[in-house]
Amino acid sequence: MGKSKVLVVGGTGYLGRRIVRASLAQGHPTYVLQRPEIGLDVDKLEMLLGFKKQGAHLVEGSFSDFQSLVDAVKLVDVVICPMSGAHNRSHNILMQLKLVQVIKEAGNIKRFLPSEFGFDPARMGHALEPGRVTFDEKMIVRKAIQDAKIPFTYVCGAAFASYFAGNLSQMGTLFPPKEKVLIYGDGNAKVTILEEDDIAAYTIKTIDDPRTLNKTLYLRPPENELSQKQLVETWENLIGKNLEHISISEQDFLASMKGMDFAGQVGVGHFYHMFYEGALTNFEIGEEGEEASKLYPEVKYTRMDEYLKLYT
Repeated sequence: MGKSKVLVVGGTGYLGRRIVRASLAQGHPTYVLQRPEIGLDVDKLEMLLGFKKQGAHLVEGSFSDFQSLVDAVKLVDVVICPMSGAHNRSHNILMQLKLVQVIKEAGNIKRFLPSEFGFDPARMGHALEPGRVTFDEKMIVRKAIQDAKIPFTYVCGAAFASYFAGNLSQMGTLFPPKEKVLIYGDGNAKVTILEEDDIAAYTIKTIDDPRTLNKTLYLRPPENELSQKQLVETWENLIGKNLEHISISEQDFLASMKGMDFAGQVGVGHFYHMFYEGALTNFEIGEEGEEASKLYPEVKYTRMDEYLKLYT
């Protein structure tokens, strides 16, 4: 049996480009939706042409042209949509509702992986406003998928290393602090952090796996499940220097949300759930899910001590 043909919608995005590369690396015939909406964005054009050089197929399609999407979907077996919506409302998660209609119309898709990859939205019904809109919208998309009886896999459970590791989980910067580090509460809530290429590799591994059909794949490799304090200590050991630790209470952290724009408020809310509640790790994976590193031990994921060496 050959490997499934994959269509990536949002293939030039932050995670999408990595999913395209992972799909090609794992030998899948890979199609990337080429949308006219890129306009004169030459960086995206160069990326698309680079994918083509690597063996990907570019297929034209637009969310404003239903039939073009149907035609694109009919070329493949699996659709992956890693489009983001939390911080950029122009890329709304609910755009995927049209994609659900397209997949239902095409009638040939063996697996759909919608935009997930972080918190499990099914466990975030208590989430703070305005950040909860992301989870609410993902649950609307999930309901549409399941109502349409489309086979699916949801990939959840990891924070992106570029946003949460190299900066020791500090807001407003991507680089590690040099003197002082803000610690959220007691700093002991566990968080799973994965390098983005590893997230993409696990995502592609799952698409032909019957064990993950109509299930959630949780990205929780045990060696990358660590607290903020452990992350900071790892960095301090690497540089041979102790930073000044400044603890911030839940109340003070949430108070910082006042006066922020939409994206800032979303960020504070998501940080709160991650570092005060431990919302990525504070539950047992039940029968509805599988853990990625147990299913795919052959994926040599990057440990955070190795990752942090990039910043020394």
